[in-house]
Amino acid sequence: MSNHERRSSGWQLEQSAPEAYERYLVPPIFAPWADQLIETGDVCEGDRVLDVACGTGIVARRAASRVGTSGSVVGLDINEGMIAVAEETAAAIQPSIEWRQGDATDLPFSDERFDVVCCQQALQFFDDPVAVVEEIQRVLTPGGNVALTVWRPLDYQPAYVVLAEALERHAGDEAGTMMRSPFPVWDGEDLRTLVQEAGFDDVSVTIEIGSVRYPSVEEFVRREAASSPLAEPIAAVDRELRDELIQAVEDALYTYVDDEGIVSPMESYAVTADR
Repeated sequence: MSNHERRSSGWQLEQSAPEAYERYLVPPIFAPWADQLIETGDVCEGDRVLDVACGTGIVARRAASRVGTSGSVVGLDINEGMIAVAEETAAAIQPSIEWRQGDATDLPFSDERFDVVCCQQALQFFDDPVAVVEEIQRVLTPGGNVALTVWRPLDYQPAYVVLAEALERHAGDEAGTMMRSPFPVWDGEDLRTLVQEAGFDDVSVTIEIGSVRYPSVEEFVRREAASSPLAEPIAAVDRELRDELIQAVEDALYTYVDDEGIVSPMESYAVTADR
């Protein structure tokens, strides 16, 4: 197989974006960070835990193993496809997780329902993030914990700086904007203020540094595209242009390529507060 044939194959949309998200992004990125979030939130046996904007539910799954049969876990997301994949993925987990489709700015739960509320890499996507944190504050028990993570700005994510720029050049401004959207321009003080404005007093903000690894630069581009709204625009791009995109990313990230593929640092803010 020639290099061109190798690069041009495997780009068909063989699964939905939520399925691709669970398969491609959860293991290298969201699972390790979920473990850290559970530690940050001090999830303990017997706790009642809510995972807000849960996606395919990795934080909820990790929490379930911590709370045991005396606790409970609920995962909530507005996206029906994400909830469907979450239910399927967690079908064998005990204690079972309750999955709810719902709006994080209007949580369908009574006041003081949960001991811990987590939100992993989702706050930046809401038009009114303060409203989300206000709702989290409402459903927390007195003394309960909130644990949030939000990626630091794009400049702190080397692989994604390169990918966003390459997408802009080879697939258009909209594709570049989509790739930048997970990485808000907020700094730590912005997050502290946001959480305080929602009614929390004792707010802690820390910087966490991890990494992401993919088997190749091509797989990095392909899997990121398949797992997001970029899937169809990238699949529709001319093969030659797509090859140029991959080559541009590979050239720019050569210092992060090793014998097992590509690895790059990722940085996140972790925010905790007590009600």
